[in-house]
Amino acid sequence: MDFKRLILGLAFGGILLSGCNDELSQVGPSIQPDGDRSFVYADTFQLEASTIKLDSVYARTVNGLLGQIYDPLYGNLKTDYICQFYCPENYKFAHEPIDGKVDSMAFFIMYDEGGYVGDSLAPMQAKIYQVTKPLARNYYTNMNPEDFCDLQTLIWEKTYTAYDLSIPDSIRNITDTSDPDYYTPNVRIRISTDIAQRFYDETVNNPSSFQNQEAFNKFFPGFYVTTGFGTGNILEVAQSSFFIYYKYKSTTEAGKDTIIHTREQFNVTKEVIQMNQIENGNIEQLLEPNEEFSYLRSPAGVCTKIVVPASAIKEKIGDRIINGLNFSMKAMPQEEWLYAFEAPDNVLLLPEDSVQSFFENNKIEDNVTSYLATFGEYATNTYSFGNISSLLQVHLENKPDEDLNLILLPVLRGTQNSSSSWGSSGKPYTTSITNYMKPSGVRLKKDKEAMQIVVLTSKYND
Repeated sequence: MDFKRLILGLAFGGILLSGCNDELSQVGPSIQPDGDRSFVYADTFQLEASTIKLDSVYARTVNGLLGQIYDPLYGNLKTDYICQFYCPENYKFAHEPIDGKVDSMAFFIMYDEGGYVGDSLAPMQAKIYQVTKPLARNYYTNMNPEDFCDLQTLIWEKTYTAYDLSIPDSIRNITDTSDPDYYTPNVRIRISTDIAQRFYDETVNNPSSFQNQEAFNKFFPGFYVTTGFGTGNILEVAQSSFFIYYKYKSTTEAGKDTIIHTREQFNVTKEVIQMNQIENGNIEQLLEPNEEFSYLRSPAGVCTKIVVPASAIKEKIGDRIINGLNFSMKAMPQEEWLYAFEAPDNVLLLPEDSVQSFFENNKIEDNVTSYLATFGEYATNTYSFGNISSLLQVHLENKPDEDLNLILLPVLRGTQNSSSSWGSSGKPYTTSITNYMKPSGVRLKKDKEAMQIVVLTSKYND
């Protein structure tokens, strides 16, 4: 049998090097003794591709999106989020404010340098509302803020631009994070001092509200962060925090009385809930029947559905062994208008009925029932998945009479570098896959030639 496998491997190698003749279903016998022949087959089939709407995606993350942007091809995208804040157990202020009074409170939306999409100087307005009801652990992007907030009561608002022209280059160019002048791009929104004072008073009068996270969430359910006027920019929020500022009395080493300015800080962390809302508009043109292209658009938006004629393949190949099915999709060049969406770096291919469990269970590609492709890794403007024959084989073993419905959608890939035998960094491997939350879009070719696949099979004639 090992000899047979060697011969088959050589035969397949010859097929891949020389190409397949679509007019021949049987490529030919391998060179083996009479009565112990193996045959290799190459059969061509036609896939179907279409664009379907994604009402929401699973997005369990501490990173938010804030803003609104319009693209002539991919439509309108509006994003905002609701967040809780992490509270250490049995929290209390580090110091006692003078006369028990705090000074002020501010909410910070922080993002990386260049952490935005669109016009960095587009005027935008951020709005903050108090969450009034406990948040549900729903991490899908179709949440309704009205279920958790009183949108008639605005806490505060702030007009901003993603690139703050008031920050001089001398400050912006500081790279030492320990420098007190180190700058992190942010939107600072003033919060009513009444809220801050109520917060401090609660720590004194009802410390049980800070006993654990559950108790704290009941006292302070969180903020809803959205935008009012303005379009043309979306911030990729890296961190959301609020600070309560106050003064306390102290004594210097020389024994003199002094007053110290300080603050208390609360952050959005992975231990608490953040829910992102994604609203898509004007995407109807992407869903219209199209013989040339299908589309990907994130976050949520649309994705590509691919139908593999599994039942026809099964009828054709019978009990042959499936050995090869290479699959890739060609992307069209990106649009040339200002602030055009970029193609996603990574896309995931998996069965349609596996999408929900894949993300909710924090899975990564296994190259059996899910495959990852990186844009342009092996060919220009191409997402190449390699040999996906295992995916077809698993389907035929379980549902031989049904076609295989696959979904192709943008994802964010987390990686680490493996260590080589020489101690240097090796090839990166996947540590996480999540839905891609950055605005992106790409057209994929789906004409007849682009959607043809060749299934390589073999059969022994013992």
